[in-house]
Amino acid sequence: MWRGRLEPQAIIWGGIFIALVMVSLCATVLYEGRLDAMERARETSRNLALIAERDIERNFELYALSLQAVVDGMRDPDVLALPPHMRRQVLFDRAATAKYLGAMLVLDASGNIVIDSNGDIPRQGNFADRRYFTVQRDNPDVGLYISDPFRSRLRNGSPSIALTRRLSHPDGSFAGIVLIAVNLEYFHTLFAGLSLGPHGSVALIGRDGVMVMRQPYDLRTIGRNISNASTFHHFRSAPEGSFSDTASIDGVRRLYLFRNFPDLPLIIMVAEAERDIFAGWRQRALTIGSLMVGFGLGFVALAFLLGAQLRRRMRAESELQMLARTDGLTGLNNRRTLGEILDQEWRRARRTRSMFSLLFVDIDRFKAYNDAYGHQAGDDALAAVARCIGENIRRPADSAARYGGEEFVVVLPDTPPAGAELIAEQIREAISDLAIEHAGSEYGRVTASIGTACWVPEQDSDVSAVIRAADEALYTAKATGRNKVSTFSSA
Repeated sequence: MWRGRLEPQAIIWGGIFIALVMVSLCATVLYEGRLDAMERARETSRNLALIAERDIERNFELYALSLQAVVDGMRDPDVLALPPHMRRQVLFDRAATAKYLGAMLVLDASGNIVIDSNGDIPRQGNFADRRYFTVQRDNPDVGLYISDPFRSRLRNGSPSIALTRRLSHPDGSFAGIVLIAVNLEYFHTLFAGLSLGPHGSVALIGRDGVMVMRQPYDLRTIGRNISNASTFHHFRSAPEGSFSDTASIDGVRRLYLFRNFPDLPLIIMVAEAERDIFAGWRQRALTIGSLMVGFGLGFVALAFLLGAQLRRRMRAESELQMLARTDGLTGLNNRRTLGEILDQEWRRARRTRSMFSLLFVDIDRFKAYNDAYGHQAGDDALAAVARCIGENIRRPADSAARYGGEEFVVVLPDTPPAGAELIAEQIREAISDLAIEHAGSEYGRVTASIGTACWVPEQDSDVSAVIRAADEALYTAKATGRNKVSTFSSA
């Protein structure tokens, strides 16, 4: 019974375990694929950031050299004594005509244009209110200063940044500044050439948190201060690094890769949207995951089917085994099983020197009943008598069997003669109380005669002895009027 309960459950649980292992392995592979996609995106972003950083550094280095050349020239009296057109050619090299440069200007201590790279006659303008002017004026040791974005007053409000250097008199007092105005279109064009997917972003940010340029381009974000954003805190925490966060500007979650320029107060940030990073992986994961879950569920379903099939087979085998051991009509043990029970209980009684009792039950005038009422009625009567017998033996060790025809045997281990007679009388009364009509019986109903025998087995005795004794007692009951219990007496 234990083995029968275990095996179907073992198949089902084994199927579930295998399915879980399959799904777990698939989930592990998909998770590794997700990590690989993230790492590839991080490497791509790093490469793009390096490309942009080196391009900006190279150009800004040229701009810084051009500014220094003007500063050095402004200190040379011979250069200042030259005619305006020659002085302009000496002070301003070809960098002043580079694409995306607005102009190179020299401003005096009051912020007025005194030398203009665009022409011999300087344009009119005063920039004393600009921060790039006041910073150089108030801080002699600033060196190269990169301004925040502003709208140019000389180029119809074109967004620009300025690179400036201080001019000083021989005594160190402020003499003005030299500036190069860089059109922000330079950064816009540079960033537009970096492929970051439909939701990616690249930005150049000052270390003070002011946005210099951002792609996707939106003029409203230029000059915006993001120093309080969570992303900016990451940018200032290390020279370079990567992290995932949600942008404060557009609310898109991205993988950020940032680098702080080593020689410039700028930060380059390249961010690819997670939805773009995982778009291909998500499609593969959905396909593979769905197939694997389907296979897993199918495997579990197959395990349930196999378990159910095995359970049905074991139930059928159990039923066949039961049929082989029981009488099909009455449901009691058959004669073969009776032989096994008698042998087992007789040996146990002989080993323990305990009392062994046996009842022989025989339906009175059963042949006449069959002839009068038919075999179907006879079968019904046999089944009813078998129920009476089964209902009156209650101990687990007691058993009953159909011996043959209308005869039944009841085995009562550890039962003294008085107990055997009591059970036999109960069975007889129960059969009589069925009140099954039997016109051929002297009692007008179906009755039974019962012979009992009690024995304490000897070492050399055989169970057949008690069977013969019970049979002899049954013969006595039949001979003395039927419908009675007779106990074997050795006298």
